Amino acid sequence: MRVLVTGSQGYVGVNLVHMLRFAGMEVVGLDSDLYRGCNYGRVPPGPDWLGDIRTVTARDLAGFDAVVHLAGLSNDPLGDIDPSLTDAINRKGTVALAKAAREAGVTRFLFSSSCSNYGASAGGWLTETCPVNPITPYAVSKLQSERELTPLATDNFSPVFLRSGTAFGYSPRLRFDLVVNNLTAWAVATGDVRLKSDGSAWRPLVHVSDMAQAFLTVLKAPREKVHCEAFNVGSAAGNMQIRDVAKIVAEEVPGAKITFASDACADERTYRVATAKLETLGYAAQISVRDGVRELHQAFLNHGVDVADFEGTRYQRVRHVLSLMQDRVFGTDLMPIREAAA
Repeated sequence: MRVLVTGSQGYVGVNLVHMLRFAGMEVVGLDSDLYRGCNYGRVPPGPDWLGDIRTVTARDLAGFDAVVHLAGLSNDPLGDIDPSLTDAINRKGTVALAKAAREAGVTRFLFSSSCSNYGASAGGWLTETCPVNPITPYAVSKLQSERELTPLATDNFSPVFLRSGTAFGYSPRLRFDLVVNNLTAWAVATGDVRLKSDGSAWRPLVHVSDMAQAFLTVLKAPREKVHCEAFNVGSAAGNMQIRDVAKIVAEEVPGAKITFASDACADERTYRVATAKLETLGYAAQISVRDGVRELHQAFLNHGVDVADFEGTRYQRVRHVLSLMQDRVFGTDLMPIREAAA
């Protein structure tokens, strides 16, 4: 199988490309290299194809069997920078890419959606058929993309929607703006497990490698089991309240204690998701939150970590993107202006 992975240089993408190649697939990675230089530990190789998804044509996609579409503005803070830009990249860019893929004869289009689609939930376990309630531009862009990709489905073109939970764990393109990663970094660097909310919100948490495994599972699944279907990605055990994540971090990092930011308050984004549907394909998440904290703790001891790192422009996605715009490396449309510095 010949597969195009967009966002191949991102937090999830670098792991996924390696996993697909190890599984024997021919993989081409497409990335705008927005996060070049944002490496932590092992430096990933550059993209096979340097470019922006908004410029891809059907001719470019000839010969591919599948597209795994990860690229986009990847969280709520990034989506809030400019909601119209979020829509242009995450929705319009996604739909245009899917149309080009269908025209080129690509048969499967895996879209990296999000459990953020569920937004604020009154309680209970959310399946893929439950009502959705996106409350941020990022989440809205993901849900609208699903809705606009659905009518593109044909007998020869299968869009599939993977609604991933909140990722955690080590990656060479590490992100510190993810809750498990951030809490562990604070604990190692300062001794404080610093909560920025009251910790009551529920989140479905999934290790970055387990997230990548979900895409591989869907790529290998029979068409009739995944055609135009949505799948929640994670595990039942991965649904946790943030305060319980903080307790795990405090237990795993010697001497760490839980503290609260001065402006900590309740987070209205709270939801628990059921993942049984994906498990019918043979998928099972393998790495627990506790194991992920241990992995991160060891990585931080090996490579070092301080507040300037994880709160600065290198590893905080929104601050990094804003700095590239300010320095005129990328324009306000996130198209490159000049060669990015390594």
